[in-house]
Amino acid sequence: MSTTQNIVSGDARLELRWDHAETAGMSENELLLYRSNLLGADHRITNFGGGNTSVKYMQADPLTGHDVEVLWVKGSGGDLGTMKMDGFATLYFDKVQGLKRLYRGPEHEDEMVGYLPHCTFNLNGRAASIDTPLHAFVPHRHVDHVHPDAVIAIAASEDSRELTRRIYGDDIGWLPWKRPGFELGLWLEKFVSENPQARGVVLASHGLFTWADSAEDCYAVTIETINKAIDWFASEAAGRTAFGGEKSPPLAAGARREIAARLMPEIRGRIGQAERKIGHFDDSSAVLEFVNSRQLEQLAALGTSCPDHFLRTKIRPLIVDFDPASPDIEATMAGLDQAFDTYREHYAAYYERCRHDDSPPMRDANAVVYLVPGVGMITFAKDKATARISAEFYVNAINVMRGASTVSTYVGLDEQEAFNIEYWLLEEAKLQRQPKPKSLAGRVALVTGAAGGIGQAHVRRLLSEGACIVLTDIDAEALAEVSDNFAEVAGTDMVHSLPLDVTDEAGVARAFADASVEFGGIDILVSNAGISSSAPIADTELSMWSRNMDILATGYFLVAREAFRLMQRQKLGGAIVFIASKNGLAASPNAAAYCTAKASEIHLARCLALEGAGDGIRVNVVNPDAVLRGSKIWTGEWRQQRADAYNMAPDELEDHYRNRSLLKRSVFPEDVAEASFFLVSDLSAKSTGNIVNVDAGNAQAFTR
Repeated sequence: MSTTQNIVSGDARLELRWDHAETAGMSENELLLYRSNLLGADHRITNFGGGNTSVKYMQADPLTGHDVEVLWVKGSGGDLGTMKMDGFATLYFDKVQGLKRLYRGPEHEDEMVGYLPHCTFNLNGRAASIDTPLHAFVPHRHVDHVHPDAVIAIAASEDSRELTRRIYGDDIGWLPWKRPGFELGLWLEKFVSENPQARGVVLASHGLFTWADSAEDCYAVTIETINKAIDWFASEAAGRTAFGGEKSPPLAAGARREIAARLMPEIRGRIGQAERKIGHFDDSSAVLEFVNSRQLEQLAALGTSCPDHFLRTKIRPLIVDFDPASPDIEATMAGLDQAFDTYREHYAAYYERCRHDDSPPMRDANAVVYLVPGVGMITFAKDKATARISAEFYVNAINVMRGASTVSTYVGLDEQEAFNIEYWLLEEAKLQRQPKPKSLAGRVALVTGAAGGIGQAHVRRLLSEGACIVLTDIDAEALAEVSDNFAEVAGTDMVHSLPLDVTDEAGVARAFADASVEFGGIDILVSNAGISSSAPIADTELSMWSRNMDILATGYFLVAREAFRLMQRQKLGGAIVFIASKNGLAASPNAAAYCTAKASEIHLARCLALEGAGDGIRVNVVNPDAVLRGSKIWTGEWRQQRADAYNMAPDELEDHYRNRSLLKRSVFPEDVAEASFFLVSDLSAKSTGNIVNVDAGNAQAFTR
């Protein structure tokens, strides 16, 4: 958009969503949770994981039985929108107040965090956050701290204090920037004491605090304060041009995705050598307005303002050199190495300028946010959720820059202050407490035939080790149901599905391009799509022969070729597993077409193992046999045909296959998936060109 109406916060004012019927009879802590979830559900109010809420009320002390005042406040690391009751820290209010006696001044305020566990009420294991004193020292029962774009746009303006006074008068006050902690809590206490009529305060470059003496009133004050900012921007900025106007129009939607599909694996390969990264693409209207604007470079260079923003996005983004008016993606990709080297050098220089004697070592110097004129925004992080949330935070930053730069001058946080937040020892301690990543974290797997029993077992196993999964299958209806089931368990960030006919060359290429836009690239291919057929050679029609060859040979060639192309561009290596069959090694009666096609798969894998080794691409084969449970190929004519071949009833097949094996055991889908996991994981980092039989033992299929 070239002119602004609701310039920072979406299409409309916030609604008061408090439901008296729902809250009737709720306790104080239940009302706190209700209020928190309402606030966190709208990212115009606060971003994911940002902000905190609190209440102070009397409870019976479990030790003495006497009533004591307890502070309930959102604990460290929680999210207002999704938190449950166990997300709150609970502290003896008088003990938190008593910490003032131990406070030695701003230069020692970090040590105060270590005292908070000594204030814990009722053995609550939820850690209290650094913001706890900010809530404790405000002398009102209910306190909200949120990060609304509309208010941060005021807080990040050059004349922030004056704008706050013009918009709110004496109702909402203003405080200069101060890093969250004990000292800021004392500032808030002093402000409330000196301004008893105020219902809140704008914190410069940070956010908003509001308070009241009931949960509903506190919620109402928060919404009213944000709406007043939205209304003011709508009035003050109406008709003004945002970001200096449009420099060039965006590319069409299809072209934007095409460019993103080309760029994202290139970026991923350059930043993922030490730690694999997952990508996210955003070409929303807010992003396109910013990346296509005349002030893109000027504003992006200033960095973000709110600490919550740059902790997720780094101090500033990298602008990719791409001209939508004269698009040349090859030239853009050729310039990436230099652009990335320059960014890393600047980041290292920033670290050296700002570091303290006790600062943690410099972290990954690569950008998180990549802005592409005409195309959109790409973000990369250690997992999909973090990449997506980083993008959401930068959209918040865009909204803030839009508002502040339209009515005033946008001001990013001082570089030294930004560093002090980014490399804060308390933040470092939080990072060090994070659990060790799972073995496939940061990796992306594409599974064909994912709606079948063996395919689902692979998805389940790879998800359990932290991989993001692209599920494909020719059966669109079954695929949608399976994908929804996995998303419900693992989360929508972890799974992405698309129907795919592996014999469709163009469709295969589109699938890998789609995977690149969704996750940034591919590390693992499980080629599992399959069919079954059985007939004596005299009765084998050309159509049956061709169908087996098309799916089991040509289809495997097409998906492997596309995987090779993508993996070679990323330069991160890769792992490919073909789910072949014992029949590829051991002949079976009345299955010439199927056995020959499976043998073709195995030999194709051997050839690809030779070609891929130099690029670190490993190719291996898993040969299952007689996987009846959950397998789609055993639900049709194949079961009857195989029974006919062995002159037995269909319900006798499972016993037949088990008893003919050397180990006398049935083979299940999860057994096949376990073998594949071994072959795609670092457990087999020195293995390629191998065949693993999962058949409970069949002498005819011994490879040696």
